[in-house]
Amino acid sequence: MRKYYLDNIRWMTVVTVVFYHVLYMYNSEGILGGLGKITDLNVQYYDAFMYLVYPWFMPVLFIVAGISSSLYLETHSGKEYLKSRTQKLLVPSTLGLFAFQFLQGYVSMSLGTAFSDLAKEGVPKLVIFLIMLASGSGVLWFCHLLWLYSVLLLLVRCLEKGRLQRLCEGTPLWAIALLFFPVWGAGQVLNTPIIAVYRCGFYLAFFFLGYYVFSREGVMEKLKKYAPALICIAVVLCVTFTILYFGDNYADKPVNRGALYAACAYFGSLALLAGMARFGDFSNSFTRWMSRRSFGIYVFHYLGISSVALFIAKPKLLSAPLCYLLSLTAGFVFGFGLYAIISRIPVYRWLVLGLGKESRR
Repeated sequence: MRKYYLDNIRWMTVVTVVFYHVLYMYNSEGILGGLGKITDLNVQYYDAFMYLVYPWFMPVLFIVAGISSSLYLETHSGKEYLKSRTQKLLVPSTLGLFAFQFLQGYVSMSLGTAFSDLAKEGVPKLVIFLIMLASGSGVLWFCHLLWLYSVLLLLVRCLEKGRLQRLCEGTPLWAIALLFFPVWGAGQVLNTPIIAVYRCGFYLAFFFLGYYVFSREGVMEKLKKYAPALICIAVVLCVTFTILYFGDNYADKPVNRGALYAACAYFGSLALLAGMARFGDFSNSFTRWMSRRSFGIYVFHYLGISSVALFIAKPKLLSAPLCYLLSLTAGFVFGFGLYAIISRIPVYRWLVLGLGKESRR
């Protein structure tokens, strides 16, 4: 039986990411990567939304990916799993850079002074082009890590031969709560020094917890019973985090190494997982339509948001409120529109979206 709540978590979280990236693009807290502040407000209090959602929205996607991997491997071989993950994740995040995502690299670098700075330093044009390609990765960092984790999972499965999953079936609630500590510890290791999103140890912990713990029916039945309590705990933690750290860089150390950040990430993910398993395990025409397009929205939305920032907000062609609204609109238009177009082009859809002929829906 298909677990519809996993599909719903995916598309709902991706929609949250779109809203997040609009605020991130014009944030006034000094979180680098976007255009920056475009309003005359002394404090942009609505930026608090970023603090509320950032700790948990990517961890929960890694948990869902772990659960989905477990379900897939119940009926497919490891070879089929690796082939599927390579097509869906590795191809778009590597070959897709040359086929399409270089556009994102150009827009992202043009938001600042990267091109002129590199030229002044005498960097060869070929090197600048390669930097632009790498910059086009953007949101595809998720695909990079997930593919690596998938390969590592196959190696671990060969060693433990299913014993660990069977052991985790009976995980008690107190042990689930204590799993916070290894998650917090994982957040201290394997963090890349320059690109803060590559928190390899942190997200690896969520992926493996999804595969070994939260894919177990017994565990999820326990969590569903306590979904309201978990939601309350998550809300309190995330609000507390927002109040304490508003104005600080939540996306880098020391904030994202802290216990409160890890608690928001872990218990926030549990709350969404348990809440959707209990209240959101359904399917209708709208949820199915959104689920089929969630990956496309994820891959293309940021190009729409950043393009509005570059060509309209940066030269101040429109007022700040209109730039926000247009960026949000462009995020969804690019997400839905580009997916609808590219998913219909043979070969190109494989390069950019990892879609084979049989995959387009």
